[in-house]
Amino acid sequence: MNKAILLVEDNPDEELLMLRALKKNNIKNKIVIARDGSEALRIIAQDEQFQVIMLDLNLPVVSGMEVLKTIRENNDLYSTPVVILSSSREESDMTNSYRLGANSYVTKPVDYEEFIDTVNNLGRYWLSVNQLPAYN
Repeated sequence: MNKAILLVEDNPDEELLMLRALKKNNIKNKIVIARDGSEALRIIAQDEQFQVIMLDLNLPVVSGMEVLKTIRENNDLYSTPVVILSSSREESDMTNSYRLGANSYVTKPVDYEEFIDTVNNLGRYWLSVNQLPAYN
């Protein structure tokens, strides 16, 4: 069963381009969209498991960094892959994203082949990790 993909993006043009890229590449997962950090946190709190979370850093209300930090503090979401989508090429943003637990950092404008490869690879990772037996 394909889990949903959460896309957190406040720019409607970027959102549309990413949705088109996913559709064009035959990604059949349900796509859940949040347009700010607060909405993303509400959606995440509804306890839906996501195969991949695609997260813009520069979000209104609650920043992408704060959303990422909250995701990684949640034991149920700790292994969910997070792809950061950002126009920032600042090394500090990349470093902080990885330090907080991002699995990948894709700069905008997005190279859509790289974007699709990242989503597919991290989706496969999520499925394999979540099929492993839990050890206590």
